[in-house]
Amino acid sequence: MDLVFPGAIYPVQVEGLPWWPLLLVGVTLIVLNIVNNRIAPQTHYLLWAFVGSVVLLAIGLLDGSDFTDMGLGFSYLLPGLVWAGVSIAAVTLIYLIGSAFKKTREAFADQRIGALSGGRVLFQSLVEVPLGTVLLEEIAFRAVLFSMLARRFDLTTSIVISAIAFGLWHILPSIGTHEENPALGSVMGSGRRGSILAVVASVVTTTFAGVLFTLMRIFSGSVIAPMGFHWATNGLGYAFSWVLLRFRGRN
Repeated sequence: MDLVFPGAIYPVQVEGLPWWPLLLVGVTLIVLNIVNNRIAPQTHYLLWAFVGSVVLLAIGLLDGSDFTDMGLGFSYLLPGLVWAGVSIAAVTLIYLIGSAFKKTREAFADQRIGALSGGRVLFQSLVEVPLGTVLLEEIAFRAVLFSMLARRFDLTTSIVISAIAFGLWHILPSIGTHEENPALGSVMGSGRRGSILAVVASVVTTTFAGVLFTLMRIFSGSVIAPMGFHWATNGLGYAFSWVLLRFRGRN
């Protein structure tokens, strides 16, 4: 049974659309995921993210979606910016509260971030995350994939499939994260069991995040809304982690 979301803004379902464009998007995402996580040097990450975003947008347009269908319409820019601004403020507040207490502060203790220079953290937070991670993933999952699914399936099915795909996208980058984050490692354990649990936890949490991001996109009409939330959780997360690790190291 399809859920009804009053005020939701998403593409109209069309009968008889071919399936091969969805398959093409799936293959493109798999290739990009492997290249970004296992093949391409980190210095090429922004290039691959940009190229991948352009290719995915081209597939979406060739499939029949327009920019409004994909949450990129100019008429919904302002609502998207408002949603994004509120999201960034909310995440900032949550991070400030979390960093104020010892137990929750441990969640920020990612040693990979603590080892970076201040300039590198700024670049990662203000350039690499928004123009790489956020741009590619929001174009891929909330703009192109969701739009193509919504034109073929009901709204609920489209949200669920795009969210699951987003969760699976995080399998490769989540491998080994339990070894870098003490708080995560203490929960997941070590060795193969810890690695498997860390991957499963990452897939589950990012799947739920995918549902939230997609709902933000359909209620605002713009992918700018989830882009703001997405950047805040990642970009501000890196910044808070670095500051807290450096501060702790001096005491």
